[in-house]
Amino acid sequence: MVNLNRFDLVSLRLFMAVVDAGSLTAGADRFGISLAAASRRVIELEHHCGKALLQRSQRGVTATSEGQAVHRHVIELVANLERLALAVDDMHAGAGGPLRLWANPSALGGFLPAVLAAYAQRHPDVRIDLEDALSEDSVRAVAAGSAELAVIGDNTPREGLETFVCNIDEVVLITPPGHALAGAAAVPFERALDYDFVSLSRTSSLTRKLSAAAEAHGRNLRIRVQARSFDAMCRMVAAGLGVTVLPRTGASMYADALGLKVMALEGIDVQRRLLLAMRSRAALSPAASALVESIEALVRDGPPGE
Repeated sequence: MVNLNRFDLVSLRLFMAVVDAGSLTAGADRFGISLAAASRRVIELEHHCGKALLQRSQRGVTATSEGQAVHRHVIELVANLERLALAVDDMHAGAGGPLRLWANPSALGGFLPAVLAAYAQRHPDVRIDLEDALSEDSVRAVAAGSAELAVIGDNTPREGLETFVCNIDEVVLITPPGHALAGAAAVPFERALDYDFVSLSRTSSLTRKLSAAAEAHGRNLRIRVQARSFDAMCRMVAAGLGVTVLPRTGASMYADALGLKVMALEGIDVQRRLLLAMRSRAALSPAASALVESIEALVRDGPPGE
């Protein structure tokens, strides 16, 4: 019988971080400890389990089959502890409590601010704790219990989470005013691939969508600049560093302010679908449930005035 007292929370969380990052060094950095200390903790954990949990190589680490099983249990354990910590926070926050939401740039630059503004008016006692994050990071946050809800791209792996479509937008091409493609009624996506692109991170759901579309045409997406926000991307386009593709709603404000040209695209699935993700709707806090209901009403009835 394994002695439960041998397991400590720091080592378990470190193990989860190492597996998620695929690197012992990255896991150590996340916890602010030395590589030697992190390695020692993982070795001790393997000793307690009586099995090798990591396969080590020059390219990093991967979980063995036993390590994958431990990793799944650690995720659940950490998620429960996160929920305990959040519940304690909620006790101090009062009746409203916090709304813990992570969202990708497409949501933050598009439909979400107006939704949250209306929500805040109806629920003034709720503190909105909003994190700007890529879709994959948001999925991990919900799975680990550090967020209740996340808005993610529909091409993001989300095994085990409940989701529904919360917004659909159209992606468009954005260029400087004097660009060769500027002013066309619609631009074939394959023609846009002749030019350098400004994009979000290569791991973002939007960039992965565009890369997959380029590969379908037998081409590569020529990414010249990667930025962290729609604002920064449009500023790079205005400076002449490339063209970009963004959801129309999120792009319009920046394009108008910077004098950029916005054109429809052909030869690509132009629908940009966002999903609202959660671990379990039945387990949501009242604050999170209220936001889910607000977004469902928006999807069902459309924005006010439509």
